[in-house]
Amino acid sequence: MRSIRVLVLRLVRENPGWGYRRVHGELLVLGVKVAASTVWEILHEAGIDPAPERSSATWAGFLLSQVEVLLACDFFEVVTLSGERLHVLAVIEHASRRIRILGATAHPAAGWVAQAARNLVMDVEDVGCRARFLIRNRDGKFPALFDAILADAGIETVLSGVRMPRMNSITERWVQTCRRELLDRTLIWNQPHLLHVLREFEHFCNEHRPHQGIANARPLQPLPVPLAAPDQIASLHIRRRDRLGGVLHEYRHAA
Repeated sequence: MRSIRVLVLRLVRENPGWGYRRVHGELLVLGVKVAASTVWEILHEAGIDPAPERSSATWAGFLLSQVEVLLACDFFEVVTLSGERLHVLAVIEHASRRIRILGATAHPAAGWVAQAARNLVMDVEDVGCRARFLIRNRDGKFPALFDAILADAGIETVLSGVRMPRMNSITERWVQTCRRELLDRTLIWNQPHLLHVLREFEHFCNEHRPHQGIANARPLQPLPVPLAAPDQIASLHIRRRDRLGGVLHEYRHAA
């Protein structure tokens, strides 16, 4: 029976689209007489899904399998006190949740977006990021040159579906966090002011803010060793550091 089980698992491994009935038929052709229900039980015990689910690739499966080499980006708008609309381009790494603000402009022309792509490529190469895919939506602000520059660096562009923001959910969630924790609490005067504010928030997110998606670690800082000594826990001395005039708070142990 063990040899039959090994053969069944081999057939499925080498032919992912085969269901248990197809495997059963192949066994009969080989002269191995076994019930179809026995083949089903072997696959079930091995934790192998039925053929349709096994052979189809899902979006969630793609994200999980490629998380270490995935980037995602998106544009979002910010309105200044004078009514000027500025477009911000942000990129996030799926694995580490590291955020990069590529810039902000009132006119996201093809040349500006292409230069942002070049800056991104240089940055990920400098830090040794193994990016292979970048998820973006079908916004007309992305020119063909944007994808070409990434392709030359070995980064393939993956387009999300039409009106399907959940396909780029990690970026969308960060944009909402940026609005809730920063932009909705700040009056933006002009483009230089916006860039200053976003750079501060970028540093805050990468160096200090815990992210639930990575077990409350920080993208560029691991979690510290937990306090174990009772006297340390009983006599905590925490200091607060304000950023952007108190919009952002950082908490640290007193020296």
